[in-house]
Amino acid sequence: MTSVGFAERLHGRTAPGVPRWAVWTAYATALTALPSALWRIAAMVAGVPLLEHVAAAPTQTGTLAEGPWWYIVSLSVVSEALAFLAVGLVTTWGEVWPRWVPVLRGRRVPVAAAVVPAAIGAALLLFLPYTLVMLGFGLGVDGEPTRLVVSGWQTVVFWVAYAPLALWGPLLAVLTVHYYRRRTSALPTRVLAGSVA
Repeated sequence: MTSVGFAERLHGRTAPGVPRWAVWTAYATALTALPSALWRIAAMVAGVPLLEHVAAAPTQTGTLAEGPWWYIVSLSVVSEALAFLAVGLVTTWGEVWPRWVPVLRGRRVPVAAAVVPAAIGAALLLFLPYTLVMLGFGLGVDGEPTRLVVSGWQTVVFWVAYAPLALWGPLLAVLTVHYYRRRTSALPTRVLAGSVA
C-alpha cells in the first residue's frame, strides 16, 4: 500500500479544489492537540515524572491531576478527535456525509453544518493561549494557584507538549474561512450547471 493510499484510508480523499497549503494546515491542526494529550496520559495516568506531586490541603477540592485515569484518557481522546475534525474541512467527508452516517449518508453536507461548529470552536480555542500563559504563572484560568507544578526539565517538556495548543484556534479559523469561501463560491456554478442539464 502506498503512502497516498494509506493517507486516503486514514482521512478520506482530498476534496476537489483544495490547495496543498490547506491540506497541510488541516494536518497541522489535527496534530496540535496530540502532544498535550500524550503528556497528560504519561504524567497523570502512566506515572511518568513529568510534574511534581504537591500534597493537597484538606479543604481543597479535586483537580484535573487527581481525576480518575479514565477521565484523563477520555479528555485526551476527545480533544484529539475534535482536532481531527479539521481534516473534514479539506476532504470529501466534509462535503458529502460518509456511508456510515445513518439517514444522511451520501447527501451533501450543508455549508453551515460545518462552518458554524468550526467557527464556534475556533473562537473558543482562541482562549487557549490565555490559559497557557496563566499556567505558566502557576495559576488556573480562574486566577487561583494551581497544583500543577513543573520544574527544571519538566518545564521544557510541558511547554513543548502544550505550546502547539496555542495554534489550534488560529489554524482552525483559517481552515473554516477557506472551507466557507470554497464551498460558497462553488455553489452558484453547481446550481447553474444543474439548471442547464
